[in-house]
Amino acid sequence: MLVHYKELKGFHSPPDKCTQNCMLFMIKGELLINSEEYPGMILRNGQFVLQAIGSKVELLALTPVEYVIYWFNELPQICDIRYQKVLEISEPPLTYTPLVALPCITNFLNQMTDYLEDQIPCGKFIELKCQELIYLLTCYYPLPQLSIFFYPISRYTESFHYFVMQNYDKVKTVEDFAHLGGYATTTFRRLFRNMYGEPVYEWILNKKREGILHDLQHTKDRVTAISQRYGFDSLSHFAHFCKSSFGDSPRALRNRAAKGEIIT
Repeated sequence: MLVHYKELKGFHSPPDKCTQNCMLFMIKGELLINSEEYPGMILRNGQFVLQAIGSKVELLALTPVEYVIYWFNELPQICDIRYQKVLEISEPPLTYTPLVALPCITNFLNQMTDYLEDQIPCGKFIELKCQELIYLLTCYYPLPQLSIFFYPISRYTESFHYFVMQNYDKVKTVEDFAHLGGYATTTFRRLFRNMYGEPVYEWILNKKREGILHDLQHTKDRVTAISQRYGFDSLSHFAHFCKSSFGDSPRALRNRAAKGEIIT
């Protein structure tokens, strides 16, 4: 999604975690950005930066400003061979510096700001223009520059995924999960849905079901131990969960598996 902003001098967006990845393209003015990658950096005409989902960003307009933000969960799959080359050489830079818009990017942004100001709604057209933007970025800039520019996406995606996979079985509620990572619950829900495509609680339940089925079919652990491992307060609660999820009690499921049945 491409969004065109015009803000007066003194406009302030307080520090907040991005709920999607975003690229910010400066059209006019001076904008102070404060984030881990760009601490206290002043963005000027023609410069642009990328911030990954979950990164905390603060903005302050030092002059009247005009800029475009491209919000996205995943990059459009266009010229993906080129993008894979970018990822292959991606490594953390000593310092991040904004990229400078080439004439093709400047022309693209000028056309898009005119379109967005006319407020002609067409989601399909915007989607195609987003693909064009990524094509221009990945094909017209040198690979070393691109590897630095896109590094925050791979770094944050990996770290957030690692946090989720390491801790989902240690929490009982979404609120506990969010607070463990230092997130507000609403922010964590949005981040999670953007990355995994489903609500946190449903994802945790599905992971719990997968783990329980695996342990019942492929281990000799006692049912009591499995029940406790997945956070159930009692065997009756565990049995009810298995009955509603798989149609049978834990012991019956184990017996069926022992007879060679594959339970899904």
